Amino acid sequence: MNNRSLLLLGMLTIAAYCTTSLKAQTFVSDPTWVKHSANPVLGGPKLGTCFDVNIVAQGKAKYNMYFSWRPKKAIALSYSENGTQWTDPIIVLASDVTSGWEDDLNRSCTLYYNGKYHMWYTGQARGYSKIGYAISDDGIHFERVQKQPVMVPQYNYEGFSVMNPYVIRDEQKGVFRMYYASGETYEPNVLCVAESKDGIHWERSLLNPIFVHGERGQWDQDRVGGCEVHQQADGSYVMFYIGYYDIDTARIGAAVSPDGLTQWKRLSTNPLVQPDANTWDASACYKPSVWQDKENNRWMLWYNGRNQSAEYVGFVTRQGLQLK
Repeated sequence: MNNRSLLLLGMLTIAAYCTTSLKAQTFVSDPTWVKHSANPVLGGPKLGTCFDVNIVAQGKAKYNMYFSWRPKKAIALSYSENGTQWTDPIIVLASDVTSGWEDDLNRSCTLYYNGKYHMWYTGQARGYSKIGYAISDDGIHFERVQKQPVMVPQYNYEGFSVMNPYVIRDEQKGVFRMYYASGETYEPNVLCVAESKDGIHWERSLLNPIFVHGERGQWDQDRVGGCEVHQQADGSYVMFYIGYYDIDTARIGAAVSPDGLTQWKRLSTNPLVQPDANTWDASACYKPSVWQDKENNRWMLWYNGRNQSAEYVGFVTRQGLQLK
Protein backbone atom coordinates (compact mmCIF):
# COMPACT_ATOMS: atom_id res chain seq x y z
CA MET A 1 0.00 0.00 0.00
CA ASN A 2 1.48 3.39 -1.01
CA ASN A 3 1.63 6.49 1.20
CA ARG A 4 -1.38 8.09 -0.46
CA SER A 5 -3.46 4.97 0.16
CA LEU A 6 -2.38 4.92 3.78
CA LEU A 7 -3.43 8.55 4.17
CA LEU A 8 -6.80 7.86 2.58
CA LEU A 9 -7.25 4.97 4.99
CA GLY A 10 -6.35 7.38 7.76
CA MET A 11 -9.07 9.76 6.67
CA LEU A 12 -11.61 6.94 6.76
CA THR A 13 -10.49 6.19 10.31
CA ILE A 14 -10.90 9.83 11.24
CA ALA A 15 -14.37 9.82 9.72
CA ALA A 16 -15.33 7.25 12.31
CA TYR A 17 -14.64 9.88 14.95
CA CYS A 18 -16.73 12.54 13.23
CA THR A 19 -20.49 12.85 13.20
CA THR A 20 -22.88 14.09 10.57
CA SER A 21 -23.73 17.74 11.08
CA LEU A 22 -27.24 18.59 12.19
CA LYS A 23 -29.10 21.76 11.41
CA ALA A 24 -27.35 24.69 13.13
CA GLN A 25 -28.51 25.35 16.67
CA THR A 26 -28.04 28.08 19.22
CA PHE A 27 -26.22 27.06 22.39
CA VAL A 28 -26.13 28.98 25.67
CA SER A 29 -22.55 30.01 26.44
CA ASP A 30 -21.12 30.55 29.91
CA PRO A 31 -22.01 34.17 30.85
CA THR A 32 -19.01 34.44 33.18
CA TRP A 33 -16.74 34.68 30.12
CA VAL A 34 -17.17 38.28 28.99
CA LYS A 35 -16.07 39.64 25.62
CA HIS A 36 -14.27 42.97 25.65
CA SER A 37 -16.27 45.94 24.45
CA ALA A 38 -13.49 47.05 22.08
CA ASN A 39 -13.27 43.74 20.18
CA PRO A 40 -11.58 42.97 17.90
CA VAL A 41 -8.37 44.04 19.64
CA LEU A 42 -6.04 43.08 16.78
CA GLY A 43 -6.58 42.97 13.06
CA GLY A 44 -8.72 44.73 10.50
CA PRO A 45 -8.88 45.39 6.77
CA LYS A 46 -5.38 46.89 6.83
CA LEU A 47 -3.65 43.93 8.50
CA GLY A 48 -5.88 41.26 7.04
CA THR A 49 -6.53 37.91 8.68
CA CYS A 50 -4.80 37.41 12.03
CA PHE A 51 -5.44 34.03 13.65
CA ASP A 52 -4.33 31.25 16.02
CA VAL A 53 -2.65 33.43 18.63
CA ASN A 54 -0.22 32.34 21.36
CA ILE A 55 0.38 34.66 24.33
CA VAL A 56 3.80 34.41 26.01
CA ALA A 57 4.87 36.02 29.29
CA GLN A 58 8.55 36.42 28.39
CA GLY A 59 9.44 39.22 26.01
CA LYS A 60 9.63 42.99 25.61
CA ALA A 61 6.14 43.61 27.01
CA LYS A 62 3.83 42.18 29.65
CA TYR A 63 1.90 40.34 26.93
CA ASN A 64 3.71 39.04 23.85
CA MET A 65 1.42 37.72 21.13
CA TYR A 66 2.70 35.41 18.41
CA PHE A 67 0.08 34.92 15.74
CA SER A 68 -0.48 33.64 12.20
CA TRP A 69 -0.53 36.49 9.68
CA ARG A 70 -2.26 35.03 6.67
CA PRO A 71 -1.51 37.74 4.05
CA LYS A 72 2.21 37.39 4.87
CA LYS A 73 2.15 33.57 5.20
CA ALA A 74 4.26 34.08 8.31
CA ILE A 75 4.41 34.06 12.11
CA ALA A 76 4.23 37.60 13.51
CA LEU A 77 4.66 39.19 16.93
CA SER A 78 2.83 42.07 18.60
CA TYR A 79 3.22 43.61 22.07
CA SER A 80 0.77 44.89 24.67
CA GLU A 81 0.90 46.14 28.26
CA ASN A 82 -2.84 45.73 28.93
CA GLY A 83 -3.93 42.89 26.62
CA THR A 84 -6.21 45.05 24.49
CA GLN A 85 -3.96 47.59 22.76
CA TRP A 86 -1.34 45.99 20.53
CA THR A 87 1.66 47.30 18.60
CA ASP A 88 2.04 46.95 14.85
CA PRO A 89 3.19 43.38 14.15
CA ILE A 90 6.64 42.31 13.08
CA ILE A 91 7.42 39.06 11.25
CA VAL A 92 9.56 36.70 13.31
CA LEU A 93 9.53 33.65 11.02
CA ALA A 94 8.76 33.73 7.30
CA SER A 95 7.71 30.94 4.96
CA ASP A 96 10.27 29.06 2.89
CA VAL A 97 8.97 27.84 -0.47
CA THR A 98 12.31 26.14 -1.18
CA SER A 99 11.84 23.65 1.67
CA GLY A 100 9.02 21.75 -0.03
CA TRP A 101 6.73 21.70 3.00
CA GLU A 102 6.30 25.25 4.36
CA ASP A 103 4.83 27.42 1.60
CA ASP A 104 2.62 28.84 4.36
CA LEU A 105 3.54 29.26 8.04
CA ASN A 106 0.90 29.41 10.78
CA ARG A 107 -0.40 27.89 14.03
CA SER A 108 2.69 28.23 16.24
CA CYS A 109 3.51 28.10 19.92
CA THR A 110 6.52 29.60 21.69
CA LEU A 111 8.00 28.32 24.94
CA TYR A 112 10.71 30.18 26.85
CA TYR A 113 12.99 27.55 28.32
CA ASN A 114 16.62 27.44 29.46
CA GLY A 115 17.31 31.00 28.29
CA LYS A 116 15.96 30.58 24.77
CA TYR A 117 12.67 30.93 22.91
CA HIS A 118 11.58 27.63 21.37
CA MET A 119 8.95 27.82 18.62
CA TRP A 120 7.10 24.90 17.10
CA TYR A 121 5.04 25.89 14.09
CA THR A 122 2.90 24.51 11.30
CA GLY A 123 4.15 24.43 7.74
CA GLN A 124 1.70 23.77 4.92
CA ALA A 125 2.13 22.80 1.27
CA ARG A 126 0.20 20.72 -1.27
CA GLY A 127 -2.64 19.95 1.13
CA TYR A 128 -0.46 18.63 3.96
CA SER A 129 0.47 20.12 7.34
CA LYS A 130 3.70 19.33 9.21
CA ILE A 131 5.40 20.72 12.30
CA GLY A 132 8.76 22.54 12.34
CA TYR A 133 11.02 23.84 15.09
CA ALA A 134 12.92 27.13 15.42
CA ILE A 135 14.92 28.78 18.23
CA SER A 136 15.63 32.40 19.15
CA ASP A 137 17.76 34.21 21.72
CA ASP A 138 15.55 37.31 21.83
CA GLY A 139 12.09 36.04 20.83
CA ILE A 140 12.24 38.02 17.59
CA HIS A 141 14.89 36.53 15.33
CA PHE A 142 14.14 32.83 14.95
CA GLU A 143 16.30 30.30 13.13
CA ARG A 144 15.16 26.86 12.08
CA VAL A 145 16.81 24.02 13.96
CA GLN A 146 16.73 21.90 10.80
CA LYS A 147 15.42 22.18 7.27
CA GLN A 148 13.12 19.17 7.61
CA PRO A 149 9.99 19.08 9.80
CA VAL A 150 10.27 17.49 13.23
CA MET A 151 6.85 15.84 12.99
CA VAL A 152 4.89 14.56 9.99
CA PRO A 153 1.64 12.55 9.75
CA GLN A 154 2.41 8.88 10.36
CA TYR A 155 -0.65 7.18 11.81
CA ASN A 156 -4.19 6.68 10.56
CA TYR A 157 -5.66 9.10 13.10
CA GLU A 158 -3.27 11.81 11.87
CA GLY A 159 -4.60 11.76 8.32
CA PHE A 160 -3.00 14.43 6.15
CA SER A 161 -1.95 16.81 8.90
CA VAL A 162 -0.23 17.39 12.20
CA MET A 163 -0.71 21.02 13.24
CA ASN A 164 -1.49 23.48 16.06
CA PRO A 165 1.37 22.43 18.38
CA TYR A 166 1.18 23.58 21.98
CA VAL A 167 4.21 22.61 24.06
CA ILE A 168 4.71 22.60 27.83
CA ARG A 169 7.68 21.46 29.88
CA ASP A 170 7.38 18.45 32.18
CA GLU A 171 10.33 18.88 34.51
CA GLN A 172 9.58 15.71 36.48
CA LYS A 173 10.06 13.59 33.36
CA GLY A 174 12.61 15.93 31.78
CA VAL A 175 10.66 16.18 28.51
CA PHE A 176 8.70 18.55 26.33
CA ARG A 177 5.04 17.56 26.01
CA MET A 178 3.29 18.59 22.81
CA TYR A 179 -0.46 18.74 22.39
CA TYR A 180 -1.32 18.86 18.70
CA ALA A 181 -4.27 18.57 16.34
CA SER A 182 -4.37 16.13 13.46
CA GLY A 183 -6.59 14.90 10.64
CA GLU A 184 -7.75 16.99 7.71
CA THR A 185 -5.87 20.09 6.57
CA TYR A 186 -8.73 22.60 6.28
CA GLU A 187 -9.77 21.88 9.87
CA PRO A 188 -8.28 19.08 12.00
CA ASN A 189 -10.34 16.36 13.68
CA VAL A 190 -8.76 15.11 16.91
CA LEU A 191 -6.26 16.13 19.60
CA CYS A 192 -3.14 14.13 20.39
CA VAL A 193 0.00 14.13 22.56
CA ALA A 194 3.70 13.45 21.97
CA GLU A 195 6.80 13.85 24.14
CA SER A 196 10.42 14.71 23.33
CA LYS A 197 13.69 15.13 25.19
CA ASP A 198 15.24 17.44 22.61
CA GLY A 199 12.29 19.11 20.85
CA ILE A 200 13.20 17.34 17.60
CA HIS A 201 12.45 13.65 18.06
CA TRP A 202 8.89 13.03 19.22
CA GLU A 203 7.27 9.90 20.59
CA ARG A 204 3.48 9.71 20.24
CA SER A 205 1.35 8.61 23.15
CA LEU A 206 -0.16 5.15 22.80
CA LEU A 207 -3.40 6.75 24.02
CA ASN A 208 -3.76 8.94 20.90
CA PRO A 209 -6.04 10.51 20.08
CA ILE A 210 -6.53 11.71 23.65
CA PHE A 211 -9.55 13.95 22.89
CA VAL A 212 -12.26 13.65 20.22
CA HIS A 213 -15.54 15.30 19.23
CA GLY A 214 -18.57 15.47 21.53
CA GLU A 215 -21.81 13.56 21.28
CA ARG A 216 -24.23 14.04 18.40
CA GLY A 217 -26.21 17.24 18.82
CA GLN A 218 -23.64 18.86 21.08
CA TRP A 219 -21.85 22.09 20.24
CA ASP A 220 -18.62 20.17 19.44
CA GLN A 221 -20.27 17.20 17.71
CA ASP A 222 -18.23 17.33 14.49
CA ARG A 223 -14.55 17.67 15.48
CA VAL A 224 -12.10 19.34 17.85
CA GLY A 225 -9.08 21.47 17.04
CA GLY A 226 -6.29 23.70 18.32
CA CYS A 227 -5.87 23.79 22.08
CA GLU A 228 -3.86 25.09 25.00
CA VAL A 229 -3.36 23.10 28.22
CA HIS A 230 -2.58 24.74 31.57
CA GLN A 231 -2.03 23.34 35.04
CA GLN A 232 -4.37 24.63 37.74
CA ALA A 233 -3.56 25.38 41.37
CA ASP A 234 -4.85 21.98 42.51
CA GLY A 235 -2.51 20.16 40.12
CA SER A 236 -5.15 19.24 37.55
CA TYR A 237 -4.96 20.34 33.93
CA VAL A 238 -7.45 22.36 31.92
CA MET A 239 -7.59 22.21 28.14
CA PHE A 240 -9.09 25.13 26.22
CA TYR A 241 -9.97 23.95 22.72
CA ILE A 242 -11.91 24.64 19.53
CA GLY A 243 -15.10 22.63 19.17
CA TYR A 244 -16.88 22.40 15.82
CA TYR A 245 -20.60 21.90 15.37
CA ASP A 246 -19.90 21.60 11.67
CA ILE A 247 -16.95 22.43 9.45
CA ASP A 248 -17.80 26.15 9.41
CA THR A 249 -19.21 26.71 12.92
CA ALA A 250 -16.77 26.78 15.82
CA ARG A 251 -16.92 27.66 19.51
CA ILE A 252 -14.47 27.55 22.41
CA GLY A 253 -14.78 25.16 25.32
CA ALA A 254 -12.69 23.55 28.04
CA ALA A 255 -12.13 20.18 29.66
CA VAL A 256 -10.22 19.13 32.79
CA SER A 257 -7.99 16.14 33.46
CA PRO A 258 -6.17 14.94 36.58
CA ASP A 259 -2.93 14.29 34.67
CA GLY A 260 -3.24 16.19 31.38
CA LEU A 261 -3.55 12.93 29.44
CA THR A 262 -6.56 10.90 30.55
CA GLN A 263 -10.05 11.20 32.05
CA TRP A 264 -10.87 14.44 30.27
CA LYS A 265 -14.16 15.88 31.47
CA ARG A 266 -15.82 18.70 29.58
CA LEU A 267 -17.00 21.67 31.65
CA SER A 268 -20.74 21.62 32.24
CA THR A 269 -20.85 25.29 31.28
CA ASN A 270 -19.45 24.76 27.76
CA PRO A 271 -19.29 26.47 25.36
CA LEU A 272 -17.38 29.32 26.97
CA VAL A 273 -17.13 31.61 23.94
CA GLN A 274 -19.34 31.48 20.86
CA PRO A 275 -20.23 33.64 17.85
CA ASP A 276 -22.50 36.64 18.29
CA ALA A 277 -24.87 37.31 15.41
CA ASN A 278 -24.27 40.40 13.26
CA THR A 279 -20.84 41.09 14.75
CA TRP A 280 -17.20 40.64 13.75
CA ASP A 281 -17.19 37.01 15.07
CA ALA A 282 -20.64 36.00 13.81
CA SER A 283 -19.41 32.92 11.92
CA ALA A 284 -16.96 31.22 14.28
CA CYS A 285 -14.73 31.54 17.35
CA TYR A 286 -11.41 29.74 17.00
CA LYS A 287 -8.09 28.93 18.72
CA PRO A 288 -7.95 30.21 22.32
CA SER A 289 -4.79 31.39 24.06
CA VAL A 290 -5.17 31.90 27.78
CA TRP A 291 -3.40 33.62 30.65
CA GLN A 292 -3.86 32.90 34.35
CA ASP A 293 -3.95 36.40 35.83
CA LYS A 294 -3.33 35.37 39.44
CA GLU A 295 -2.91 38.96 40.61
CA ASN A 296 -6.51 39.75 39.64
CA ASN A 297 -7.91 36.22 40.10
CA ARG A 298 -9.10 35.89 36.53
CA TRP A 299 -8.59 34.12 33.24
CA MET A 300 -7.69 36.20 30.21
CA LEU A 301 -8.44 34.63 26.83
CA TRP A 302 -7.64 35.73 23.29
CA TYR A 303 -9.12 34.05 20.23
CA ASN A 304 -9.63 34.60 16.52
CA GLY A 305 -13.18 35.31 15.45
CA ARG A 306 -14.54 35.12 11.93
CA ASN A 307 -17.35 36.86 10.08
CA GLN A 308 -17.51 35.23 6.64
CA SER A 309 -13.91 35.59 5.37
CA ALA A 310 -12.69 38.36 7.71
CA GLU A 311 -10.80 36.99 10.72
CA TYR A 312 -9.42 39.03 13.62
CA VAL A 313 -8.44 38.68 17.29
CA GLY A 314 -10.75 39.20 20.26
CA PHE A 315 -10.33 39.30 24.03
CA VAL A 316 -12.38 37.69 26.83
CA THR A 317 -12.08 37.66 30.64
CA ARG A 318 -13.49 35.49 33.40
CA GLN A 319 -13.33 36.19 37.15
CA GLY A 320 -12.12 33.24 39.23
CA LEU A 321 -9.35 30.82 38.25
CA GLN A 322 -10.73 27.49 39.44
CA LEU A 323 -12.49 25.50 36.74
CA LYS A 324 -14.20 22.14 37.24
